[in-house]
Amino acid sequence: MFDLDAYLLGGACIFAALSLAWVISLWRRDASVADPTWPLTFLFAAVAYAFASTAPQGPRTMLMLALVTLWSLRLGGYLLWRNVKENEEDRRYRAMRAKAGPAFWWRSLITVFWLQAALAWVVSLPLLAGADGGPPLGWLDWLGVTLWVVGMIFEAGGDWQLARFKAAPANQSKVLDSGLWRYTRHPNYFGDFCVWWGFFALAAAAGGWWSLPAPLLMSVLLLKVSGVTLLESDIADRRSEYAAYKQRTNAFFPGLPKS
Repeated sequence: MFDLDAYLLGGACIFAALSLAWVISLWRRDASVADPTWPLTFLFAAVAYAFASTAPQGPRTMLMLALVTLWSLRLGGYLLWRNVKENEEDRRYRAMRAKAGPAFWWRSLITVFWLQAALAWVVSLPLLAGADGGPPLGWLDWLGVTLWVVGMIFEAGGDWQLARFKAAPANQSKVLDSGLWRYTRHPNYFGDFCVWWGFFALAAAAGGWWSLPAPLLMSVLLLKVSGVTLLESDIADRRSEYAAYKQRTNAFFPGLPKS
């Protein structure tokens, strides 16, 4: 059931969180605060959907909330730790700041923070559908949980392996090609892909097939916009080994390395 009032409340929570992050970015002169805020907006929206929706609560409602909470706090915490550790604005935002000049302070509200809020609002549709705890749990719910678990293994495992690799000074210009990174050049993005298709499976189990645009949009973002395509636009210039790694390793979906 699509509950417009609950959806509007969730959207308000998303826009409020990223607007507050924008204010903090002005104070810190660092738009990177948008990154750890992004996953937390889904937690705020999910809570709003669960308790504002007129759909009955049930095991699926609690299951969805638990999965969203674990995913959002893990990813948000990791991105916050990474930003604090690097102690400088992400190069993407530095480039945008240089291009916009003095106008970046207000343009960033629209092009960074509100744009992410709008995308997050669409992507959050399965969380609205999955808040319906009326239909009993079934095979689609357990498929969703399985996809979520696989996604968390790849996302969290990939982030952990990369953080350990970067911590060694000798690896600063090298390419990680072991562990999960041996099978896909972007295990964290593939993991995020699985997580959101898992949320959609829970939504579909509640009758929320109308939320299909959400995982499709997330897939496009990960593959063609802010994920693989953006990251690989200049990584070969910074790491000489990347061209060979790219030839032998799948870009997104895991597979055995090519000989």
